[in-house]
Amino acid sequence: MTGPTRRIVMKYRYRPMARLSRREFTISVLGTAAAATRVATATQQQTGSAATAPPPPSRSAADTLAGLTLSEASARIKAGTITSAELVNACLSRIDLYNPKVNAFITITRDLALTQAKALDAEQRAGRLRGPLHGIPIALKDNIDSAGVRTTAASAVFDDRVPSEDAEVARRLAAAGAVVVGKTNLHEFAFGGTSATSYYGPVRNPWALERNPGGSSGGSAAAVATDLCYGALGTDTGGSIRTPASYCSVVGLKPTYGLVSIRGIIPLTLSLDHCGPITRSVMDAAMMLNVLGGYDRLDIASVEHAADDYVAAIKQPVSGFRIGIARAPFFDLLDADVATVIDDALRVLAKLTRSLTDTMLPSTRDITVGAETYAYHEENFGRMSGRYMIPTRRALQSGANAKAGDYIRAHWRLELLRRTIDDAFRGVDLVVLPTRRRTPRTVDASIKREETDVPRNPELENTGAFNVYGIPAISVPCGFTSKGLPVGLMIAGPRFSEGKVLALAHAFEQATEFHAKKPPIRPETPVPPLAATEEGKE
Repeated sequence: MTGPTRRIVMKYRYRPMARLSRREFTISVLGTAAAATRVATATQQQTGSAATAPPPPSRSAADTLAGLTLSEASARIKAGTITSAELVNACLSRIDLYNPKVNAFITITRDLALTQAKALDAEQRAGRLRGPLHGIPIALKDNIDSAGVRTTAASAVFDDRVPSEDAEVARRLAAAGAVVVGKTNLHEFAFGGTSATSYYGPVRNPWALERNPGGSSGGSAAAVATDLCYGALGTDTGGSIRTPASYCSVVGLKPTYGLVSIRGIIPLTLSLDHCGPITRSVMDAAMMLNVLGGYDRLDIASVEHAADDYVAAIKQPVSGFRIGIARAPFFDLLDADVATVIDDALRVLAKLTRSLTDTMLPSTRDITVGAETYAYHEENFGRMSGRYMIPTRRALQSGANAKAGDYIRAHWRLELLRRTIDDAFRGVDLVVLPTRRRTPRTVDASIKREETDVPRNPELENTGAFNVYGIPAISVPCGFTSKGLPVGLMIAGPRFSEGKVLALAHAFEQATEFHAKKPPIRPETPVPPLAATEEGKE
């Protein structure tokens, strides 16, 4: 590798696959370890990558290395006590073992990652470190374009789509020396919150394999939680970074709208789409945001903003922070266990900060811009609607009925709200609330709920309003239910207040131990079978 702009193009070799029903495909994916991976391992065309790679580490050594935080791994690479190749091999070893259980990856870029690691290790030995992400294995959600690597958005619609250019965020990470070990599974086209609706089979929660990991960035969160990579990118249109972060007990940051480029990312609803890091610590998220943030003039959503050092900002004192508790409607109908965990978290915050007071945030109920989703899919949906999963197909059919006037008026309201949202923070510096009001459903229940057309009560969620506001919001681990399921605390602030948001999240993390707990998944952990449905019997 001669520089950060060099492209390594890979050629894929696919095996023909018969057309299966969703359930037949899912069971074939998850029934055995060999079928469960169903990853298209990218075959890199340069010579010497796999042949000259160091031997894989032992099981215990791989677990120890892969279990480091990103910041810990970065410090060891800087000190020369570990190599990128060793980190990549540790992650690949765990991917081989655990991806058949959690189904976090669609594509594993094994040979490419080893080749990049080898080149980055040579740079390190020559005294050329690109920065804190030099040689660090990460993953990209599979709706983020990667040059020469298939990018599917977890849909049969794009099962043969290979971009020719990187998304801007992928380009920035590559230039910083990060090594992509694979593309992660997601809810099809990021159009849902469970990651159960995917052409490549549902993602499973490493804390309880029978449950969903949240979505739509479920594969990214599951991969980070299971120590398959040190950080991952997710996208967030209604909570798709923060929900899986909460359900998988990791850190998930949705930045201010426009701070991180979304060019080269398959859109869901462009006016609400955000991209951000999912990591095992708040410091790791700050390190990634330092690389990801910045103006992109070719991205129509990008906003010019003075560069910040989020790693430095994370160290600011929080004792003077005034914290607002956004109770209504975000605390309505909480699960009892979630309520208990959040109350405990608030007591910790009370000791860390100046004050806690109840506060209100503006309603977003009359702002609906879903017509943008149909606008992106209109051509493909007209030609190949049958290749979309059932829930996505149904949602797009509804979007086809949107009226231009309704959309335009909603967009006017969206723009006005974003101009004035900082007014809600006149009496407080930041707000806190539960990331999710309830714990995740089982994968079976999620699939059934999404595939059936039965009218249901509204889905309770706390995350979507913050996409409308366009303000920074982070989810951090804050405890566990009586069944051992993770609970997340969301911290949000005015536009471009990432430094304060990260500082409070970091202070909370340092005052508690929840982030240090690992999922109970083991090599011998069985994968619960999916229940048979009528579709599976077709």
